[in-house]
Amino acid sequence: MQLFYKIFLALFIIFIGFNLYVIDWNLGFWHEENAKFIFSGSAAVLGIIVLLVLNTMSKLSVKK
Repeated sequence: MQLFYKIFLALFIIFIGFNLYVIDWNLGFWHEENAKFIFSGSAAVLGIIVLLVLNTMSKLSVKK
C-alpha cells in the first residue's frame, strides 16, 4: 500500500472513531443531533471502500 493510501486510511479511521465517540447513544441512532455524525461516519466508511478499490486497481495495473 502506497504512503498516499496509508495517510487517507489513517484519516478515515480517525474520523470513524471520532464519530462513534461523539454520538449520544441515549438519544437514538437516527436522532437529529446524531444524524450528522452518522452521515459523516458513513462517508468515512465509503471512503475506506473507495480507497481499497483504488489500491487494488493500482496493484492490478502494475502486474500488466
